[in-house]
Amino acid sequence: MTGWHIEVDDHVCIGSGMCAALAPERFALDGSTATVVRDAADAPEDEVLLDVADSCPSSAITVTDGASGEVVGPRP
Repeated sequence: MTGWHIEVDDHVCIGSGMCAALAPERFALDGSTATVVRDAADAPEDEVLLDVADSCPSSAITVTDGASGEVVGPRP
């Protein structure tokens, strides 16, 4: 796998919509609580994805480097 992999933990997501507002081409709300990722596999490296992970109020979004498996977002 190359690029970044985006995951949303639907057990933690509170459906705030912050992700869909910041990156509507990648995220959408599914109902009122679960956030789903559109085209989650092999996302190009994009600072916006890190901003989305950092901004999630419930820390439900994780961005992982596909090559190394290292978690790159949310940032500490």
